[in-house]
Amino acid sequence: MTLFDTHCHLFDDKFSEDLASVVERARAAGVRRMVVPGVDVDTSRRAIELADRYPEVYAAVGIHPESLADWDAAVLAEIEALTAHPKVVAIGEIGLDYYWDVAPRLVQQEVFVRQLELARNVGLPVIIHNRDATEDTVRLIETRANGVTGVMHCFTGSIETARRCIRRGFFISYGGPVTFKNAENVRKAAREIPDEWLVVETDAPYLSPHPYRGQRNEPARVAQVVEVLAETRGQTLEELARLTYDNAHRLFPRVEAGGSR
Repeated sequence: MTLFDTHCHLFDDKFSEDLASVVERARAAGVRRMVVPGVDVDTSRRAIELADRYPEVYAAVGIHPESLADWDAAVLAEIEALTAHPKVVAIGEIGLDYYWDVAPRLVQQEVFVRQLELARNVGLPVIIHNRDATEDTVRLIETRANGVTGVMHCFTGSIETARRCIRRGFFISYGGPVTFKNAENVRKAAREIPDEWLVVETDAPYLSPHPYRGQRNEPARVAQVVEVLAETRGQTLEELARLTYDNAHRLFPRVEAGGSR
């Protein structure tokens, strides 16, 4: 299989002692492309450094809703400057998080919209984080993201929500939660996603798939996500791997399409 992990945080301290081995295991598992999204200015820079170090790694730059404690306009200018790097392929991880509520919800929405506008201005897709904020997240995509495409990261919502996002040009990404034994509702929606709008991820080091739940996640385990999705959707491993690999390149046009097919 040739695989594309569309979302992994390889700059995380949990990889500080064995990152080279993590990348090598990903290669051995067939992972030919990985996108590393930042969550603030510092991690966005670190994502770019990793993209410079590893040929198969690409970066996204953005401000996560949990990183808004020190938000000001200068931060957005720094993110915009980072988009000039040729291996920056998206604005992300951005969105809304009403679970932690680190910043007031109106502030979260303002920063989300400003980063949607940045994505439009620089011609990049967005990587969307949504936790306990589905209606506001989708509403802002529908009303403030004209001309912007992207991906709903680690999607666990309903098929109705997925369809609203797809209508706006957003891909649906599944990660470890689709493999969990108690996630039949997630798999129910995953069965209905059109082939051309489906991608996969790990969100490493978080959300490790079954049977590794609770352990540190890593990009090689995107293979388990593909395996469960293929079984859920009645497709072969090779078919599901191929379509998600090709879809990820449509999602991120700046990513070079190389890698063995």
